[in-house]
Amino acid sequence: MAHSLTRLLEARSVAVVGASERTGSVGETTLRQLVECGFKGEVFPVNPRHRSLKGLCCYPSLEDLPVPVDLAVIALPDALLEEQLSMAARLGVGSAVIFASAFDEPVEGERPLTERLADIARQAGMALCGANCMGFVHPAVSLEICGFSLPAEVGPGPVCFLSHSGSSFSALLHNDRGLRFNLAISSGQELVTTAADYLSYGVSMEGTAVVGLIVEQLRDVPRFSEVAREASERDIPIVALKVGADPRAAELVSAHSGALAGDDGAYEAFFDAYGIHRVRDLCELADTLELFAAGRRAAPGGLAAVTDSGGERALLIDLASEVELATPSAATKAELASVLDPGLPVVNPLDAWGTGAGSDNVFKRSLRALHDDPGTGALVFAVDLTAASSKSYASIATATSEVTDKPFAVLSHYPDGMDRVAAVGLRSAGVPVLEGTLSGLAALRHLFDHRDVRARPELEAPPRVAANVRCKWQERLSADEPLGEADALLLLADWGIPVARTVSAASEEEALVAARALGWPVAVKTAAPGVGHKTEQGGVVLGVSGDQALRRAYREISARLGPVVSVQQMAGRGVEIALGVVEDADFGPLVVVAAGGTLVELLADRQIALAPLDHWRARRLVEQLRCYPLLRGFRGSDPVDEDALVDAVVALSALARDLEGSLGALDVNPLVVGPRGCVAVDALVVKAARSGR
Repeated sequence: MAHSLTRLLEARSVAVVGASERTGSVGETTLRQLVECGFKGEVFPVNPRHRSLKGLCCYPSLEDLPVPVDLAVIALPDALLEEQLSMAARLGVGSAVIFASAFDEPVEGERPLTERLADIARQAGMALCGANCMGFVHPAVSLEICGFSLPAEVGPGPVCFLSHSGSSFSALLHNDRGLRFNLAISSGQELVTTAADYLSYGVSMEGTAVVGLIVEQLRDVPRFSEVAREASERDIPIVALKVGADPRAAELVSAHSGALAGDDGAYEAFFDAYGIHRVRDLCELADTLELFAAGRRAAPGGLAAVTDSGGERALLIDLASEVELATPSAATKAELASVLDPGLPVVNPLDAWGTGAGSDNVFKRSLRALHDDPGTGALVFAVDLTAASSKSYASIATATSEVTDKPFAVLSHYPDGMDRVAAVGLRSAGVPVLEGTLSGLAALRHLFDHRDVRARPELEAPPRVAANVRCKWQERLSADEPLGEADALLLLADWGIPVARTVSAASEEEALVAARALGWPVAVKTAAPGVGHKTEQGGVVLGVSGDQALRRAYREISARLGPVVSVQQMAGRGVEIALGVVEDADFGPLVVVAAGGTLVELLADRQIALAPLDHWRARRLVEQLRCYPLLRGFRGSDPVDEDALVDAVVALSALARDLEGSLGALDVNPLVVGPRGCVAVDALVVKAARSGR
């Protein structure tokens, strides 16, 4: 693939199959841009209806070319794709780009066109961009392969950009904010060559400072993981906009964990594990790319901001909930107080506008004082670059950038009112201009996140259970017999997760004997096959004390759900947490930690991670829950044993990895976490779909 990618992205000879003279057509646009972009290699138009195009000799067919070419651009309808790609493969063409969608009407017994095209390219060792793509741009070698109009300036620049969306590919290339690219690829359906392949190439390029990614689905997760790790080692941030729901999300609705993971929980966990910065829209993507492309990395501490408005200072505070604000030291406050007009509060964010007298000096000294504070990790000049103020503010920002080394940017709250000429000047001087309060603050949050990700400790090896224990449960999970709640609790116990003592009973008398042995009070639950969420079916009675209460509970449950029940020792008081495992076909086992109880899905307070986890990562998951204050003790309640909860999460993650391929999903709800430990009181196992269960 490395060799074929070179013949694609560094092609020295290109054939445009379907070249045209019709202005605006894909064949005409592709050929014109290739000729006009300064490409130094050979260009061969291919069309049997023309003898020359754009001053070049035009050939009837690929077979008539004087030499085999590195790249064939197939600008033809779907019906001609298979014939032309087969010909290119037979002639030794090194790579191909297919713009068309490669759609054909389904024919019974015949493989889809997309699969046939992929086979042709793979067997020939060809890289294939597309189908249904817009092509690519590689400014370093003056190679523009695109069937649609490109802007005059694309690069060179520090941004490597890969997109599954053709419209977004075009939109970012046409940006007016100075983002420039060393490589931009519209990869389309990725029939053969995937985002992981392109990313590997982009990360290896000398000038890549940041990677932008618009992704619908990652098609080669293991390879992408390797390259993401390499990017991290090179300190090249990856910024990803994930679009589209995952159709596999409905597969595990029988487990709460599957519902909690949602349609892209696997991507959420994967991006977090590899430090990939997930953005929510194109505006946030552009601001984040620009900030990372500037090259400065966040120092220890939080965000400091200087503005010229009390109202916009309040706006910053209102919207900066996800960004830690720096707390200026006493020395910094004293310096600021000596500069500011009387009556202005010495706080961060800082409104430095008073009477306006000597304002340029006030802003410069304020910015420098906050920058030099050891608690400042990054600095912004949060002003609207309107025509009335842009000249002065641009001068202040440029001067500040020249004497600072921490990340520094101008943040415009209202980009539609911004003086674009001033913004161009700032960007030329190396000062990022963030366009919007929300997107700008989000970009700054990614900057701090990147710092924190790089400071994470190495993943510690997970705890291991004996091989015979793993084998026993792999066999149980592949067998025909269903696994009930008692089995599920035994499974947890084998991996060291504390569980409530539970006894199965098939009659009223057996239930009574079990309850007496366990000690009052007990819980009585249905153990009927196929009843997954017992509470929702009215299959649970809690706090049962005494023989008569036990008999009533048993009769109530057995009359509706059958005679088989579980009798369980009641857990002590504590905070209910839900733990879970979901196995994703691409990403492997995911661990879910959530606020537990009967409202688990309604509350949707959950965190997701790839398995396995160590104690540092498990604790981080727990601390990110919205219900975390309950664990620390809330309104007079006692704090619970967080260490026991973290131990349980680590053990569950080891179980998930050990039983990968056998376990489809696992719910532990609730895990009751008390002041002195935790205990699982209910569990549900869903066998892996591939085992036929």
